[in-house]
Amino acid sequence: MFDGLKKKLNRFRNDVEETAEEKAEAAADEAGSDADAEAESAPADADNAAVEPEASEPAAADSDADAVGDADAGSEADAVDAADAPADAESASAAVEADANVESESAPAATPEPDSEVDAGADTGDEPSGEQVADEPSGEQVADEPSGEQVADEVEPRESLASDAAKAALSEEDDDDSSGPGRLRRAAAFATGKVVIEEEDLEDPLWELEMALLQSDVEMQVAEEILETIREKLIGETRKQVESTGQLVSEALHDALYEVISVGQFDFDQRIAEADKPVTLIFTGINGVGKTTTIAKLAKYFEKQGYSTVLANGDTYRAGANEQIREHAEALDKKLIAHEQGGDPAAVIYDGVEYAEAHDIDIVLGDTAGRLHTSNDLMAQLEKIDRVVGPDLTLFVDEAVAGQDAVERARQFNDAAAIDGAILTKADADSNGGAAISIAYVTGKPILFLGVGQGYDHIEKFDPEQMVERLLGEDE
Repeated sequence: MFDGLKKKLNRFRNDVEETAEEKAEAAADEAGSDADAEAESAPADADNAAVEPEASEPAAADSDADAVGDADAGSEADAVDAADAPADAESASAAVEADANVESESAPAATPEPDSEVDAGADTGDEPSGEQVADEPSGEQVADEPSGEQVADEVEPRESLASDAAKAALSEEDDDDSSGPGRLRRAAAFATGKVVIEEEDLEDPLWELEMALLQSDVEMQVAEEILETIREKLIGETRKQVESTGQLVSEALHDALYEVISVGQFDFDQRIAEADKPVTLIFTGINGVGKTTTIAKLAKYFEKQGYSTVLANGDTYRAGANEQIREHAEALDKKLIAHEQGGDPAAVIYDGVEYAEAHDIDIVLGDTAGRLHTSNDLMAQLEKIDRVVGPDLTLFVDEAVAGQDAVERARQFNDAAAIDGAILTKADADSNGGAAISIAYVTGKPILFLGVGQGYDHIEKFDPEQMVERLLGEDE
């Protein structure tokens, strides 16, 4: 049952899965190439980053040199005071103080020359000795120069800035790509076992699905609703590591189908159980779709649930109608209420209700003449039955194999006589399932039963969840 549509739905699921994962792999490969290119260019950037801190810290290094120079100069001045001339010490002290002031004022503006300390010594009038030369220059100064550890400390914030820039670029890429995640984001998702579904992944598969639904006799409005729901549920979705893309698509298909199939659904058995007895059910539809056989099947269905039933033949226009329903009544051992051909259908069904009340019968099953919505006199009869009898439920019967014709007839009957639900016969012979998917959505009234064979037991209570699971099951 509905095998043709089932195969088409499975094909759509496979198409989306293949398309999404092929593009994700391509994005991952491209991102990997970009990463290799960035890795090759990284050493040159690291060299530049290592050189820059030396140029950026001259003032600090020079300041250290000045401090060392001042300390050494002070030490030498003390030695000269103790051994030779106090006057010279005063002169040297003044000169050093003056030179320190000049150094302090000029340090922020420009890089001072390393010979400034020697000049300071010359201002004192003393000749720099070998000891001074040996103590002043490189030993302690070199120790205070920026070491490799200092250079590394300076490089780290630059790497952080580069990372921030990369994050900003990714963010801009995501913002620019309004239809879904950016290429790098998608590649990253794939690398972690995830797949992001984008609109472009669905374009071709959705087109194919739309054609498949229409070919399966799904009404166009219903097909569009299904496609839109799938689009909303899939675009931008990220597959979890424990899932497959096929599972995501199956979930979206499940929700889309369930939403249109389950419209107006109610618990039929509960409705019958809670209704005042006798419960009156009227069956309508065109000739030849299996109304009378469906009535017999439901008589057997209710008997299994412990309800008693009476049949009433309101099809008073068709020759042989009484004989046909009488055969079913006798086979099931049920009471039949019938009038002569040409009688008033409303009167026949009213008599059936009276009989049920008098004999404590639970359910009245009333047949009516097959009619088209364009037959004004027959539609007027339905209106009269509604006024005279006041049925609890009016059920529309048609063939599942009629496809979109059944959908259109259900719409027209509902407009004319306000049906409460539908029953589809010959569902076992229908490979498309278009009517089963469409009728509830088009009329706003649920499908209640499916006829799946000729026997009295061959009727299934319609369950939207089971229907969807049947359509989305794996091909056998």
